[in-house]
Amino acid sequence: MKSLACALILLLVTSAAHAEDTIAPDRIIDAAIGDWNKDGKPDLALLALAPADDVTSIGIYIYVRDKEHLLLKLAAAAPNKVWGRGEPGGIFGQEPSIAALPNGSIAVMSQNDAIGRDRWHQTLTLAFRNNAFVVAGYTFDYRDNLKADRSYSCDYNVLTGKATKGGKEFPTEAKTIKIEDWNDDIGHKACGESP
Repeated sequence: MKSLACALILLLVTSAAHAEDTIAPDRIIDAAIGDWNKDGKPDLALLALAPADDVTSIGIYIYVRDKEHLLLKLAAAAPNKVWGRGEPGGIFGQEPSIAALPNGSIAVMSQNDAIGRDRWHQTLTLAFRNNAFVVAGYTFDYRDNLKADRSYSCDYNVLTGKATKGGKEFPTEAKTIKIEDWNDDIGHKACGESP
């Protein structure tokens, strides 16, 4: 009887762990199709709201085709990676989006163009390198609605370490960072700004 109870507990814990990884269909807010791994077959990238009641944490989920069966397989999962509003009827100007780029990369955009004096747009460019999805680029545009002199734009090529801010190029550290390990503070620091 004791072993049966232990087996049931183990089954419930395993099921709960997999439930957290599951993307509910009504939580998907945007999708893009492209050939991320350049094998000639269409792949998929999704943005999905975090589970539970959190309406501002968005996850990035990237799928590539299985070479043997042509089925999509999860290649990268980065929950709680993007800030935004994705609930139906949410706040306009805070919606994130995802798009396929012509070169096979993925652009993940987020923004606050709706509330407060701090307005911004951010783009993460993801690329498939060495069998992993890495952050290849970080672009951040900021404007203060009350103080125009605090506004700036920064473009950081994470892979080469080159950055441009206010029209001026400067070197920074080149990095290879998987999307799962990315933190926006890395981009802010490279651009010489605090978030």
